[in-house]
Amino acid sequence: MAANTDSKPPLDKEKIVYMVEKEMEYRVEYFNRLTHTCFKKCVAQRYKDPELQIGENSCIDRCVSKYSQVTNIIGQMMASGRLR
Repeated sequence: MAANTDSKPPLDKEKIVYMVEKEMEYRVEYFNRLTHTCFKKCVAQRYKDPELQIGENSCIDRCVSKYSQVTNIIGQMMASGRLR
């Protein structure tokens, strides 16, 4: 039988479930913040139509893109230890 060459011990089921739950919590929080931020920034306070206007759609597209980019940059900085 070959020896286990992995330096990390195998994860147990409870730890995997916990990690998945935390990941889902993070994703829900991320989505909620993204939605709130971009809606507040891009959608007029007075609703004239049930559909978004072209300008609102464009604003939301740019907002989501920038929000995602900034979140990725911050995550990379935190992972590298440059941001604590």
